[in-house]
Amino acid sequence: MNTNSVYSSFTALTLKVVGLIMIVSSLLDYIILAIPTQGASLLKPEWQLNFATQVVDRGIIPMVGIGFLFAGYWIAQSAATATTEPKSSVQDLRFWVLCLSSFLGLVFLLMVPLHLNNLRLQSSQALEQINQRAKSAEVQLENRTQQVTELLKSPQGIAQVEKRLADLDAAIKSGRIPAQQLEQAKAQANRVRQQLQAIKENPDVLNQEVEQNINQIRSQKLQLEKRATTEAFKLGIKTGLSSLLLAIGYIAIGWTGLRGLGSTPVTRRGQA
Repeated sequence: MNTNSVYSSFTALTLKVVGLIMIVSSLLDYIILAIPTQGASLLKPEWQLNFATQVVDRGIIPMVGIGFLFAGYWIAQSAATATTEPKSSVQDLRFWVLCLSSFLGLVFLLMVPLHLNNLRLQSSQALEQINQRAKSAEVQLENRTQQVTELLKSPQGIAQVEKRLADLDAAIKSGRIPAQQLEQAKAQANRVRQQLQAIKENPDVLNQEVEQNINQIRSQKLQLEKRATTEAFKLGIKTGLSSLLLAIGYIAIGWTGLRGLGSTPVTRRGQA
């Protein structure tokens, strides 16, 4: 037997085996990914987004496997010396691989609008949560400010604050506060003393601080909204475009291969 023929047969067999393993292992991987973990639901946009992202990230592997498989068939046919009549398509492994390629192309094509819709829902939910947290922070700030304002309206309230401040200073000096909390207690006492002095000198300073804090909350809210929108846009472009390209590739391979498979002659290796 010709040495080149032996090497060609071995190369063809290797490519077929590697390609088939890549295809089958990828399908098993997809099946495992499709099984939701405990607490997850197939209908939740979060799970669907994660599933689509992982499937698209692995989407090129079956395509490479298909390429290896057909390269193996091509080498085997090139090394053959005799030609026989074509056999039935359903008996040819390439037919089923091409059908699988067409099916994967359809799946990746349908995944594009589904992924974009889930991304829109998740982005809207994230923006709503950011808005709710910002409103909650503003309400808490306004409530605390109102309590402080009511307390400092009367001399009795100011005296009460000064008494609490004196008690805190006494606790610090007497060592009743644990060493781990000592620095924090000193900082709190200094902050309260400075705020009280500022309010005595200018009663409007409290409103100014409240307005400044509210502006800071709203600024952080805008930054978080911008970040969430940008991340959603990037993920949509990355996964959506990749899924579309994979769909085009699989459909092109499947449909083109199915059209040409019936006219491809089946070759039989001659005897050396």
